[in-house]
Amino acid sequence: MAACFTVQKKRAVNTSDLFWLTDAQMARLEPFFPKSHGKPRVDDRHVLSGIIFINRNGLRWRDAPREHGPHKTLYNCWKRWSDKGIFAKMMMGLAADHCEETTAMIDATYLKAHHTASSLGAKKGGVVV
Repeated sequence: MAACFTVQKKRAVNTSDLFWLTDAQMARLEPFFPKSHGKPRVDDRHVLSGIIFINRNGLRWRDAPREHGPHKTLYNCWKRWSDKGIFAKMMMGLAADHCEETTAMIDATYLKAHHTASSLGAKKGGVVV
């Protein structure tokens, strides 16, 4: 049996639809980026803007717009920075600027049971608790 594959062309992206960090935002985040160790660094604005764009739109890494750079670079930076705790340090640093002592947690989990779910146990002879 032959496998059937479909090839999708990359959709053209209007550059006004892309997400770009501003100069002010980059200035606040600059202290958190890792330092260069001899190798020239990629443009942090392109990479971080690309990572944010991917996460905001729920895209696969391969679907990253070309304007943000190669998808492999975006993924590798995201993985490396995540492992080093760069994003956690950014969030803690930005939160510290507001000097709030409280912690707010948000859980986006939402479960919805079917309207017959509560009566299933009784119909099958089970015990409804």
